[in-house]
Amino acid sequence: MTEFILDERLARRPVAADWALSTVLFVDDSRFPWVILVPRVPNVTEIYELTDGDQATLMSETVRASRAIKAAFSPDKINVGALGHHVPQLHVHVIGRGRSDPVWPDPVWGPGEREPHAPVPYGDPGFEEALGKLRAALEAA
Repeated sequence: MTEFILDERLARRPVAADWALSTVLFVDDSRFPWVILVPRVPNVTEIYELTDGDQATLMSETVRASRAIKAAFSPDKINVGALGHHVPQLHVHVIGRGRSDPVWPDPVWGPGEREPHAPVPYGDPGFEEALGKLRAALEAA
């Protein structure tokens, strides 16, 4: 059996939670409350490649992450996407958006950019505060 290995580009992000299927990573960008769910299934790049049971679990975990972001940060909208253009390993972005965020209503990724937007890190102590708030909400969700 093949071992699951988290892509090194995703592994740079702190772990906010480990759920039944997915590792929940925190994106250090103060403009948007943002997590990435990574199903711990080796060699999977698309949702349809998961078993039916894992698909259902991923959907449940995506909803759970969405609720947690809503509870912790009160965004106006939750965006969910499994893009995989830069990192093919299956991962799902769950991003809280607000009418006051700097790119509203456009996507967090600008058109034609080679890399996603330039993040604005939380800094200290904002990073630990945001991560703690998120972890509490993820646990409660």
